[in-house]
Amino acid sequence: MQFQQLLYFVAVAETRHFTRAAEEVHVSQPSLSQQIRALEKELGAELFSRARGNITLTDAGEALLPLARRILADADTARIEVQELAQLRRGRIRLGATPSVCTGLLPEVLRAFHDRHPGIQLLIEEGGSHDLVRELARGALDLALVVLPLPSPSPALTTVELLREDLVVVSSPRARRRLGESVRIADLQGERLVMFRHGYDLRELTVAACRAAGFEPEFAVEGGEMDAVLGFVRAGLGVAVVPRMVAERSGSDLRVTRLSQPSLHRTIALAHRSDVAPPRAARELQRMLLAGGG
Repeated sequence: MQFQQLLYFVAVAETRHFTRAAEEVHVSQPSLSQQIRALEKELGAELFSRARGNITLTDAGEALLPLARRILADADTARIEVQELAQLRRGRIRLGATPSVCTGLLPEVLRAFHDRHPGIQLLIEEGGSHDLVRELARGALDLALVVLPLPSPSPALTTVELLREDLVVVSSPRARRRLGESVRIADLQGERLVMFRHGYDLRELTVAACRAAGFEPEFAVEGGEMDAVLGFVRAGLGVAVVPRMVAERSGSDLRVTRLSQPSLHRTIALAHRSDVAPPRAARELQRMLLAGGG
């Protein structure tokens, strides 16, 4: 009994027509009929009643049909499992992330993933959540780490909350005004801010918080990425609002002050398209990110 014969048998059983079954399995009708006859000969029983061109299952055919379907399904499952195992030995993951997440969260998790799956190529694209959502939607990324809420909520994307992170104020130890252990957003009125470029989630969050506190922020310099912003703060150009994870990794040459009354935070989430399952390797990286790298 051959796998191909069972495939042909199920096709005829479901269509009740030899010619249509042959078209479905992409084989000529004579070849399909020949394989069905060979299967019947091997089993020692007719599987179909062909009276007056009306194709029906015999008792033997009725008994074989659920078994054949199970065998075909098991074979398909085995094929998928083997392919997915192969995907963890080679392939690539296209991961998008905001620059601050790349600096703070990703390095350790990516190192652990690479140690387990050295054959997987990791392609990282940095950008703001606006850009990453657009790249996900057009299929250019498998996964993205974005800031919630999404700039333009889409039912085509699935998001899973990963972490909630406090924001803090960083300043230079050489700054003329020394900030205490904590400040309110309102206390930043009159401070010159080092501000991220347009489209950066932290820019929009900081500006909105200042306006909610009743003042328009004053920028010392704007338009930078994370490394540039931290460098400008170190040089004493102004202060910046950044994620705590970034501040704690930025070295002892920056003073870190927590925000209070109310505090500011952001929520990082993993996002992928709802209509397309990420590749097996991307799903494994997703599992490790949600597990905290383990």
